[in-house]
Amino acid sequence: MSVHLSRRTLLRSILASAAGGSASGWFPRFAQALADNPQRRRHCVLLWMSGGPAQTDTFDLKPNHENGGEFKEIETQAPGLRFSEHLPKLAQYGDRMAVVRGLNTKEGDHGRGTYLMRTGHKPLGPIQYPSIGASLANQLGDGVRSGLPGYISVGPFRAFNQDAFGPGFLGPQFSPLIVGATDVPGATANGADGYPRLRVKDLQPRENIAANRVQDRLALWKDLGSEFLAAHQTGAAKTHRMVYENAVGLMNSDDAAAFDLTQEADEVREAYGNSVFGQGCLLARRLIERGVPFIEVTLGAAGGVGWDTHADNFNQIRQLSGNLDAGWATLMKELDERGLLDSTTILWMGEFGRTPRINGNQGRDHFPNAWSCVLAGGGVAGGQAYGRTSEDGMTVVDGQVGAEDVLATLCEALGVRSDAQQTSNLGRPISITDGTPIKAILA
Repeated sequence: MSVHLSRRTLLRSILASAAGGSASGWFPRFAQALADNPQRRRHCVLLWMSGGPAQTDTFDLKPNHENGGEFKEIETQAPGLRFSEHLPKLAQYGDRMAVVRGLNTKEGDHGRGTYLMRTGHKPLGPIQYPSIGASLANQLGDGVRSGLPGYISVGPFRAFNQDAFGPGFLGPQFSPLIVGATDVPGATANGADGYPRLRVKDLQPRENIAANRVQDRLALWKDLGSEFLAAHQTGAAKTHRMVYENAVGLMNSDDAAAFDLTQEADEVREAYGNSVFGQGCLLARRLIERGVPFIEVTLGAAGGVGWDTHADNFNQIRQLSGNLDAGWATLMKELDERGLLDSTTILWMGEFGRTPRINGNQGRDHFPNAWSCVLAGGGVAGGQAYGRTSEDGMTVVDGQVGAEDVLATLCEALGVRSDAQQTSNLGRPISITDGTPIKAILA
């Protein structure tokens, strides 16, 4: 039976052993063995908050100002770092989280803001920029897996900007595998067990087609495809063939079992929460265990835009925060217990923030001028807030950064150079992002 130790438990054990003089030699060798493991890989989880979350109700509260609203602050594991009272489980991991409170991005439209935050570039000109998921899958993937792809998107709501989720000039081989899209009616309806169904479309052959007929059809497809490729030596044809081969490989791979959440114990599923986001975080853990470099999980609501709280802000955010707290905190807990948190970097963000001033409908409107995102886990110097907004939350008064800087910081935390060159559809070398990494929050 395997035993998983949390980071804190492991450290306590080490200190206790050291005090007794019994750990003089084994731990350095153990740590070095982990570091030298050739199969150890970096992973990224993007927690995408569709609609734009209110920073003043989550990670940058203003309790002493009328803009602060209804929620109270609570202490976290890190002294001086405070979160919303509706994020108590996440507060226990404050020492592994860095809140960026000085974001100023100037894009207050859902479509443009989504594109900027997810690609690191403004939606201008003829260049088809890839999403950060595609870029990091390109940089972190080994390029030879025949099972799971390098970029998997769980519960996405793409109606604001389809291109912001795509591979751009990197090509369809870096397109995300979509699981339980919230912009497709019925895609995440609850199953017989009461949990949302997070399925990959067409992962299994149709029930009325026998296995031998499936194999015969695949053989015929390969023969016809080989003839076509022999006469058409183009990148598009080869890419099309590769995408289909990868899909067939996943269908026939043991890795497909990653999507079967019924394999998890009931208490584990309950801890993540009965929501698309919560079960998506559980799926993210299972995918990380199988080596997938980039997974994103979207938290919205009916229609996928739950954080777009123009009205009834506080009731909506109270419910959204409950889903966020259960899913994200349990993900960090389980990654920590499995020794995977130090090699997994988590980024929480949406397309913009929301106005500090509360409108006449008890809501908050679009606000890209001063808002927050959060980085956590591997490569992040947690337990701090970087940047500061004014007392009323309306402006950044210290540590202003942009979308490009956040994505550059994410890249550096993952061990990827943010200025790594990728060739665009116009034949030009393009950096993943042109931002400057925030050195203060890099471990």
